Amino acid sequence: MSAEAADREAATSSRPCTPPQTSWFEFVLEEALLEQHLRKPSPDPPPVQLIVQFLEQASKPSVNEQNQVQPPPDNKRNRILKLLALKVAAHLKWDLDVLEKSLSVPVLNMLLNELLCISKVPPGTKHVDVDLSNLPPTTAMAILLYNRWAIRTIVQSSFPVKQVKPGPPQLNVMNQIQQEKELTENILKVLKEQAADSILVLEGALKLNKDLYVHTIRTLDLLAMEPGMVNGETESSTAGLKISAEEIQCQVCYDLGAIYFQQGSTNAAVHEKAKEKFFRTKELIAKNGSSSLHFTIDEERLAGYCQACEVLTSSSDDASQQATPYSQIHSCMKSGKYQDLVKIFLEDNLTLSLPEQFRQSVLRELFQKAQQGNDALDEVCFKVCVCNTVCDVLQGRIIDIQFCQLFLKPSKEKIDFLLEVCSGSINLENASEELKRKMAAFLKNLCLGMEDLQFVFMISSHELFIKLLKDDERKLLIEQMRKRSPRINLCTKPVTSFYDIPASASVNIGQLEHQLILSVDPWRIRQILIELHGMTSERQFWTISNKWEVPNVYGNVILGIKDSLTRDLVYILMAKGLHCCAIKDFVHAKQLFAACLELVTEFSPKLRQVMLNEMLLLDIYTHEAGAGVSGERPPSDLISRVRGYLEMRVPDIPLRQVIAEECVAFLLNWCENEYLTMQVPLPLVQTNPYVKLGQLLAATCKELPGPKESRRTAKDLWEVVVQICSVSNQHKRGNDGRVSLIKHRESTLGIMYRSELLSFIKKLREPLVLTTILSLFVKLHNVREDIVNDIAAEHISIWPSSIPNLQSVDFEAVAITVKELVSYALTINANNHFWLIIQADIYFATNQYSAALHYYLQAGAVCSDFFNKMVPPDVYTDQVIKRMIKCCSLLNCHTQVAILCQFLREVDYKTAFKALQEQNSHDAMDSYYEYIWDVTILEYLTYLHHKRGETDKRQIAIKAIGQTELNASNPEEVLQLAAQRRKKKFLQAMAKLYF
Repeated sequence: MSAEAADREAATSSRPCTPPQTSWFEFVLEEALLEQHLRKPSPDPPPVQLIVQFLEQASKPSVNEQNQVQPPPDNKRNRILKLLALKVAAHLKWDLDVLEKSLSVPVLNMLLNELLCISKVPPGTKHVDVDLSNLPPTTAMAILLYNRWAIRTIVQSSFPVKQVKPGPPQLNVMNQIQQEKELTENILKVLKEQAADSILVLEGALKLNKDLYVHTIRTLDLLAMEPGMVNGETESSTAGLKISAEEIQCQVCYDLGAIYFQQGSTNAAVHEKAKEKFFRTKELIAKNGSSSLHFTIDEERLAGYCQACEVLTSSSDDASQQATPYSQIHSCMKSGKYQDLVKIFLEDNLTLSLPEQFRQSVLRELFQKAQQGNDALDEVCFKVCVCNTVCDVLQGRIIDIQFCQLFLKPSKEKIDFLLEVCSGSINLENASEELKRKMAAFLKNLCLGMEDLQFVFMISSHELFIKLLKDDERKLLIEQMRKRSPRINLCTKPVTSFYDIPASASVNIGQLEHQLILSVDPWRIRQILIELHGMTSERQFWTISNKWEVPNVYGNVILGIKDSLTRDLVYILMAKGLHCCAIKDFVHAKQLFAACLELVTEFSPKLRQVMLNEMLLLDIYTHEAGAGVSGERPPSDLISRVRGYLEMRVPDIPLRQVIAEECVAFLLNWCENEYLTMQVPLPLVQTNPYVKLGQLLAATCKELPGPKESRRTAKDLWEVVVQICSVSNQHKRGNDGRVSLIKHRESTLGIMYRSELLSFIKKLREPLVLTTILSLFVKLHNVREDIVNDIAAEHISIWPSSIPNLQSVDFEAVAITVKELVSYALTINANNHFWLIIQADIYFATNQYSAALHYYLQAGAVCSDFFNKMVPPDVYTDQVIKRMIKCCSLLNCHTQVAILCQFLREVDYKTAFKALQEQNSHDAMDSYYEYIWDVTILEYLTYLHHKRGETDKRQIAIKAIGQTELNASNPEEVLQLAAQRRKKKFLQAMAKLYF
């Protein structure tokens, strides 16, 4: 590595400033490397954060021998660190835009104060009392820089700031942020108090007609090395970076204009001063060019300032206000002359001078005024919205949703105004073909979107419409409208009255089709179809609505019917019946299915069996949604029909898989385990995956709760589910010859896909079945090798404890399935404490501790009458209590941790004492002492508060320990009763906190 490369690497290293443990020799070496780096002809720009690091090191307080904190010492080390910070800023040419973006207010304040100090500005001197013309150029420039930054910071603080979303709470980071915020507020307070002086300093700077100089690395070195040179070269006109007088005036005018504009919100007269400064800035930029400036100015922002000042400073009787549309619009909004406002917008549709954002902002303001109760503005809002919409059309923009909402109910007046705006917004003689096409397309789409033919006729007969569209195009439009709805019958020539248009066969067909779509009466449907087929034999009426859907397995059979009327009738009756089932209108569904069954019985045994199957599914839905909700068992006839469907062996019958799925779920929900286990035919188990799954579930549930007896069937069910949740691996050779492994999430190795299994489980309602399948997935989740926190579940011991091939199981999908199953189970019974514990364990395992505590407490509440009874020990096991303790600890609720340590079979004093030693607790602390019944913990609290000198808290602990019911001489029953009473109150308090 060359010496130059080594220097560059050292200068740009991640440790540019000296940590406390660095030796003085290393510190001086790093300083030399940084200076050499900055002096290179084209060095990499050093990070601005170097300034922060140098100043932080220089401003660290010291500690004397008596351990008292002292201000930072004024020694050589700190002076060099401050000088290094100034050198980095000098390298950046003291560009406030760059410095303000990267440095906080306190850091930049410290930096500029150091600049004032090194530039020999006497501390404590008011800048307004200093004559800049008599000061050395670098000193005057330092004062200008500081005061420019002061007013820029005041202006910046008045802008709204988007709140940054906080991350995980960290105490030291939060304290640091809070300290910096308070320091910034204090500095802003001082700057605002001195704002008038800063403005006077900058106004005085505008009178200077000479160039100034700002410190460079060279001048800073001269000041540091030779103090006597302060009155020599560093004060001469040739030292430092030259800033011309016009450049200084340009920047100062811009900054003064910004502060005046900000003050104009409380004093409108100040806007005149702002206008003067901004326009002077504009002149100087036009004269010198923005590229010649050392300090850049946002010209777009300057233009916005100038535009706003023009509007705000124009008076109502000023003839010049008519010069721009902005002034006219501002005056109309202020005086309430809204008709003139509409006229301005209409005229601007020809010139297109107003920006889209400005037009939308005016419309939003009008809408806000209208919503505040000014009903007269509704018409104005509509007219301005129409003007904006036509402007958008001509410029090729998307039509705003507000126009569509306002045109939902068109009227003659609205159509007339719209046509007036369209005519006034385009000059047909001079307009380009592109503009004409855009306007024609807009009018055509407007016609196609209207249902009232009277309004369509108003547009199509207008002069503009006739000029923009040729005869062929108008005829094509009418044909398109006929295709859109058979009821529409337009003539190409104007008619004397719209209502004189005679009704035709197409109108009658359209009316009958409309009735056919709406009707759910099977006999009325049949009558309409007979009438329609009598009018025309060319149409397939089962296609007129895209809402009529029939499964493909049925559609192929139905569409094979030769007679078109019968085909339409069967298809429509079945489609409407299925739709009624989907929306749970079971009464009409039964009528439609019954009529379809009667019809197909006459000619198709295959379709008859299809309708019997669908009626069975309908009866299952009807019972489950009605009597089944209250727990009433289904009639024996329905159970027999379900069994008969599963055992059915009629060949060539199209079957829907959902019917078998619902039948098996139905039998499981009504505990028909005996049938599923012993009586279901073996061929059916081998061919139907849902029957096999149902048989394994029924057998496992039937043998519970004996774990030994149920292990064989449980193992069979376990293997089936593991296979479903396994991923199939395939090897594929790529173009480069390498073999890559492809994993398929939905494995075809199992009897069904995982999504199908999940869909089936969500049809189950029997608690024992749900608990069984849930515990299986929990166990499968816990088998994972890298699992940290196991999830507890009932009957979990019956499942195997290992899997031969762990890599084949998609554990990510298993985790998702567990979450979905628990959520579904809690919709069936939100008070099942075992399911609540599983939900809590899931949140605990995913580090969502507040939610975990919520469900742990809810599980205890539902099985103890909101803690008025004792929570069963199999619910609040030691594992659950320890997880609650960890949740509270990670939430910084340390007093709650100490109390929960008493709930364990053996009190965990070590954890309790460690928690009580924490002083930064987010819970109620001493107000929880009344819930502690363990005397040892209370005695430790008394000692702890005495040691800390916390007299009030010590008295609360003494009061708690002095209660007679906690006396160690009391009978065991009294002590247990005291503990139980405090447990109850504490858990109720916790529940109110987390529920």
